[in-house]
Amino acid sequence: MSTSIQMNQRGTLTLPKEVRKRLGLERGGVVMAEESDEPVLKPAVAFPIETYSDERITEFEKEEKKLALRLKKRNSK
Repeated sequence: MSTSIQMNQRGTLTLPKEVRKRLGLERGGVVMAEESDEPVLKPAVAFPIETYSDERITEFEKEEKKLALRLKKRNSK
């Protein structure tokens, strides 16, 4: 099935209701635009990703060591 969708001045596309329904998209749903020989739109899943600095990773490691010592002491009683 082919559907024409007009882009507004901000670059926003509004998918028609029947297309959203067929793709199982609800409000806030994520769509992936895939560039290939023929452009494709398909439902997607987005996962939040956090990145940490080396300093922050060092903080985590120190806290994990402290926790491991506390657990070891508690379990040895």
